[in-house]
Amino acid sequence: MSRAIVISYRNTSRIRQKEIISEGLGMVIQIANIIFSVLLPVVIIHLKGSAFSIMGATSVCFYYSVLFLKLWSYVQTNMWCRKTYYQRQPRERRPSITVAELKRKHSTGGEDDEDVAKLVQYPENLCYKDIMYFLCAPTLCYELNFPRTSRVRKRFLLKRLLEVLIGVNVLMALFQQWIIPSVRNSLIPFSNMDMALATERLLKLALPNHLVWLIFFYLLFHSFLNAIGEVLYFADRNFYCDWWNANNIDTFWRTWNMPVHRWCVRHLYIPVVQMGYSSRQASTIVFLFSAFFHEYLVSVPLQTYKIWAFLGMMGQIPLSAISRYVERRLGPRMGNIIVWASIILGQPLCIMAYYHDYVITHYQNALNGTEHR
Repeated sequence: MSRAIVISYRNTSRIRQKEIISEGLGMVIQIANIIFSVLLPVVIIHLKGSAFSIMGATSVCFYYSVLFLKLWSYVQTNMWCRKTYYQRQPRERRPSITVAELKRKHSTGGEDDEDVAKLVQYPENLCYKDIMYFLCAPTLCYELNFPRTSRVRKRFLLKRLLEVLIGVNVLMALFQQWIIPSVRNSLIPFSNMDMALATERLLKLALPNHLVWLIFFYLLFHSFLNAIGEVLYFADRNFYCDWWNANNIDTFWRTWNMPVHRWCVRHLYIPVVQMGYSSRQASTIVFLFSAFFHEYLVSVPLQTYKIWAFLGMMGQIPLSAISRYVERRLGPRMGNIIVWASIILGQPLCIMAYYHDYVITHYQNALNGTEHR
């Protein structure tokens, strides 16, 4: 199904380039495609939920969320290129070149015609090979020419693959031996609103959850994405920055997930500001968009449609103002403490809330039915 969506996107972009259909109709078709890519998992999991495990359903939703963001970037970037193409204006963004070409340019003291000829120009990029490479590349922002490496470092690749293999097994062990028992023990205190005992369970869950989150972060952003980039000769490896040193919430969200941050700035924040909205309004729209997908990735796999993840993300807006105030008045170290406290305590609280609602939604009716019998 995802292959059909991708082919439809490529064909629609090609048709629009040849002016077979109008710009408005082409945009409607492509918007319908990206909306369909997000709604498809919701419908399938709702109808065939018993055929999916929670991890399987989460993987499906994550895949289609990434597909949604990539196709959005593909459409918008080609739209920018198409406008400059028909207006015969110079390229708005300088395309990236390979590392080998960059070294050759520096050694010769300039760019020769052969180097320039190797760069892909619009509409030459509208082919299956180009879009398939982008869908596999460890980035969410489409470019006609990505930075490329000259070779695959086999030892580096082997290290990253071993980290993924060992790390996944460590994560599974932590889930089975530490996370799941802690979450189960929190159900009754959370249901009875026993604040003292629920707080104790929250703090007990915070340590293993934070450990799992840190390991998952390392495996995804360092091991897995670097391995994919190495195989695909993809040179841009800026997947994260030093988020652990963030002095306020804003800095944390700008540094911990660089692919998503760059996508939000390029394809959401800047276009909204260019439409006449203020930077604060644009930031709120970005948080609303992020909050929707956080809720989507939790509620759809669990088939428990609540708003705790959504509210947690929107709560980052006032928390951001508080952290900046604390940073100004008490110093950057106290601001950093607020960042870490929100990470360590916010996630287990969300887990406890969703586990409680999941049990009530999926098992309470069965228990009541047994009692009636």
